[in-house]
Amino acid sequence: MQHTLVTLVEDKPGTLNRVASLFRRRGFNIESLTVGHTDIPGVSRMTIVMDCDQESAKRLAAYLYKLINVIQVEDLTAKPMVSRDLAMIKVNTSAENRAEIMQYVEIFRAHIIDISNTSIIIEITGDEEKINGFIDVLRPLGIIEMVRTGMVAMARGATSLISNNGKLLNELISA
Repeated sequence: MQHTLVTLVEDKPGTLNRVASLFRRRGFNIESLTVGHTDIPGVSRMTIVMDCDQESAKRLAAYLYKLINVIQVEDLTAKPMVSRDLAMIKVNTSAENRAEIMQYVEIFRAHIIDISNTSIIIEITGDEEKINGFIDVLRPLGIIEMVRTGMVAMARGATSLISNNGKLLNELISA
């Protein structure tokens, strides 16, 4: 089963390496890893997707808490959440298939972000299933290049990781 861990970390050199090394040492494969800044200076947010059982996810969360620079860890797998992935796909185009590609873009609610005489770059955002379906439709037309961001996720509702751990973050920010 896929588990989604969201981790707040100090934005310092070596933090990502420590997290990735923890997974490597424990023999777990990271399916998706995204890291980005939060609205708090010096704090980044990691979304880690991995394939493991519930007990292993709990152990990994506990191991993450022991790492220097890790502020908070939360397993969103069983919680109501919103998740998205982004892909940019460069596709071969010709006069014959350009209209077909544009129809697919409209059907999948994607966006054309660059166009030339021989290629189109398309941006699509959604869940993994939607993006995989779009890729399957485009593959016969000739995908030249593709890049995906990996999943980002947030729990639904008014609470946040940051509000759940405000005291620790206030200490971090004032330090």
